[in-house]
Amino acid sequence: MTAYDGILLASFGGPEGQDDVIPFLRNVTRGRGIPEDRLEEVATHYRAFGGVSPINSQNRALKSALEAELARRGIDLPVYWGNRNWAPFLPEALADAAAAGDTRLLAVTTSAYSSYSSCRQYREDLFAAVAESGLADTLQIDKVRQYFDHPGFVAPFIEGVSGGLAAAKDNGIAPEDTHVLFSTHSIPMTDAARSGPPERGLGPGGAYEAQHRAVAEVIMAAQPMQGAGWSLVFQSRSGPPSMPWLEPDINDSIGELAAAGTKAVIIVPLGFVSDHMEVQWDLDTEAMATAAEHNLFAVRVPTPGVHADFVSGLIDLVIERLDDVPDADRPALTALGPWYDVCRPGCCGNVRLGFKPALAGIAP
Repeated sequence: MTAYDGILLASFGGPEGQDDVIPFLRNVTRGRGIPEDRLEEVATHYRAFGGVSPINSQNRALKSALEAELARRGIDLPVYWGNRNWAPFLPEALADAAAAGDTRLLAVTTSAYSSYSSCRQYREDLFAAVAESGLADTLQIDKVRQYFDHPGFVAPFIEGVSGGLAAAKDNGIAPEDTHVLFSTHSIPMTDAARSGPPERGLGPGGAYEAQHRAVAEVIMAAQPMQGAGWSLVFQSRSGPPSMPWLEPDINDSIGELAAAGTKAVIIVPLGFVSDHMEVQWDLDTEAMATAAEHNLFAVRVPTPGVHADFVSGLIDLVIERLDDVPDADRPALTALGPWYDVCRPGCCGNVRLGFKPALAGIAP
């Protein structure tokens, strides 16, 4: 049991104006040798929305919702918020916590699954932020478990898919003619294979793919309206063609489904906690346009955002650590969970970058 002094909401961050876009993208791609013309190409996605990503406003709303839920339960813990790639940055949040005398923090990241970018990189970010802030001897930072199969994260998707299937039926399309596309960010196959502890042996897609598939199965099994098919698809690929990434791409799948006679698609942003630019552009813009081109009825399911079940679930994860709740009493909707409080050795390695120092885990 640890008597934490505060909660650290750690997220990706996003630009909040046209002048922010290229500096933000340089932060995201730092050390990867991405040429400026490629950054300009990606920048058009942000510029189509005034240079503003929805993620920071979503995080402000989530921070407020967490504070309200803590107050409702009578838990006196402040919530600090810091990002990986844009203001407010993690070192700023840590400095604020230290100045307030809050030196034992429990991190909640806005990412539910196991992979380098969605778990280990956040732990590396925390280590780097503590060092940059000069607070290595002052702050203790732990992290809640990956919550891909926590009821609070899954419930909004169950609700959203149910609504999507009902909308298709209201438009005269039977479940048997409807296909549910569970979409998540594609990652390199080398990273996917190394997601999660090596000893779990979860196949070539590692824990990342296995966790998504397991959650999708739970969501579909919970539907009151049965009969629709489903598949796991990927989006937002950014690597060179020579590098294998997780497939199939959502747009390719939409075309194939239309050719096979499908009449409706329900697009589920299963890999996302809130509306990132990858949701606004890759799903709401590109995937919906692809569906329209093929004359398919299409619905995009909401992300958890500040859904009451999701917010409550995140506080439940905090309470698990405050009260040292045993694994047997921790809710998990798949056979893969509950996931680990402390990441295992060799978990979520990055072949290109190697292992860097990270908090909240056992050293590789």
